[in-house]
Amino acid sequence: MPDTVRLLSTLALKGAVANLAGQYEASAGVRIDADFAPTLALLDRIRRGAGADVLILTQEGLAELVREGRVAAESCVDLARSYVGIAVRAAAVHPDIASEAALRAALLGARSVVYSRIGASGIFFAQLIERLGVAAEVNAHATVIPSGFTAERLITGEADLAVQQISELKQVAGIEVVGPIPRELQTPAVFSAGRMTGAEKAAHADRLLRYLASAEVAPVLRESGLEP
Repeated sequence: MPDTVRLLSTLALKGAVANLAGQYEASAGVRIDADFAPTLALLDRIRRGAGADVLILTQEGLAELVREGRVAAESCVDLARSYVGIAVRAAAVHPDIASEAALRAALLGARSVVYSRIGASGIFFAQLIERLGVAAEVNAHATVIPSGFTAERLITGEADLAVQQISELKQVAGIEVVGPIPRELQTPAVFSAGRMTGAEKAAHADRLLRYLASAEVAPVLRESGLEP
């Protein structure tokens, strides 16, 4: 039975970690026991006493835990950048979202837009539609979920545009990613990893962190919709 390293990760890295887990166990002889949730939900769990060996959070979230003494500062590594994008159900017409004006028109023309209440992408989107001056119109018909993968609501027919980190949109089968929200309208989220100061498997945690930050992992991150 292989040793196990406990990992708590933001949803944005779920696809990449799932693709890497088997390969890592084969090479390192250590199993990754991973659990995934939005950064804000993970921060709440950790502050309530949840333990882990390795955390993957937004750069800002991890920095908060370093300041609180919960994560070892010297262990922290930046893994990837992620952009917020828009998806539609497979075979649906792809709206034009290439410019601010086109994006505004696409959002106003949608029957319903789905976004997450507590995820980093949802918080960004709520602020974006305010800046675009369309918050009241979009929210009048929006589908706002507590957490999870927004694109699942495309499959059920509850919405026809889904907004989330591109790496999270790509976790749902039967949808198509239209593309990123224009990059001049957003600052990419940076996801970082670090070892908890109370890690039971500190040596295994440090080895996993080196692996996650290595060039070997970069193609898997790109494939999952992230930029190493």
